[in-house]
This record gives sequence, structure tokens and C-alpha cells, in this order.
Amino acid sequence: MKLYIKNMVCRRCKMAVLSELEKLGIKPLLVELGEIELADQISDNEKSMLSTRLQLLGFELIDDKKSQIIERIKTLIIDLVHNRDNDLKTNLSVFIAADLGQDYSALSNLFSEVEGTTIEQYFISQKIERVKELLMYNELSLSEIAWQLNYSSVAHLSKQFKKITGLTPTFYKQLKDRKRRQIDDL
Repeated sequence: MKLYIKNMVCRRCKMAVLSELEKLGIKPLLVELGEIELADQISDNEKSMLSTRLQLLGFELIDDKKSQIIERIKTLIIDLVHNRDNDLKTNLSVFIAADLGQDYSALSNLFSEVEGTTIEQYFISQKIERVKELLMYNELSLSEIAWQLNYSSVAHLSKQFKKITGLTPTFYKQLKDRKRRQIDDL
């Protein structure tokens, strides 16, 4: 049995969900970003209790198919950008379509209809938030950040950063009050 969960965006989220499952005596086969795989079915009562506990942590069980697809797309992009440093060996569209086993144009239309933004715009927003994070750490140069996130050049990264934030990466780095957005708010 698979359960889909909204707002799981990092390793700590996986640990928090796993902890709640253990407290309820539910043993998962797998806990991944956005989904849990269970060996057996759980009762409606167990599912309700799990849903309540997850909501207290800011998560939400997703039952309808459209929401599951949207959340899976978001999870793929977040994982790609924030956990795998945009290590993409193919086009984003091919990557998403292959993972979900569906036609990309249908996925793209559904995503745009529900989220009010395109998959590509969402992907760019995630990349810019990752750039902000890396700039705040002040451990990598802009060239290294561009290379790490698969930008074709520093100029391309800078242009995209300025278009999204209104600031150059250098100016952003100098700000005292850097405003980053939560991943699940994008």
C-alpha cells in the first residue's frame, strides 16, 4: 500500500514521518519524499490517526490522483535541486515523464492548471532558492554554484537570479537581512 504525503521536502521530513509511523506501530517498507510504502493495508482508523499526527507536523495525506501527481512532480524537482545538486542527465521533461510514466505535456498542463505556474518556472524558483542558500553559506564562489547547479554560465545564473529576485547575486550576498522562502511555499 502506498500513501502520498504533501509537504515532505527534506531528509528531516522523512525522519519525522518515520517517527510518527513508529509511534503508531505502523512499519513501513519505505519512506521517501512525498510517499510511504507499507507492506500491508492499514485500517481507516489508523489512517485517520496518522493523518491527524502528520497535520500537526505540517504534512498532509493526499488521496486524490491529481494532487498526488502534482506533489510527485514537486518532490522530484525539490529532490533534484536540493539533494542531488541538479544532477540531471537528461531534459527535465524527459526525467519527469519517465518517473511518472505519463506524457509530459499532460503533466505540464495539469501542473499549470492546478499550481498557476509552469513546471519550468517552479524548477527555476527552486534553483534560485538553492543559489540563495549556497550564497548564504559563503563557501562556494558564484562560478562553483553555477557549475554545481548546471547553469551554462555565471552570466546565465546571474541573469536568472536578477529576474526572479530583482537583485544581483553579489548584492544579495552582501545583504544583512537575506529573505529566503520555505521550499513548500514556492
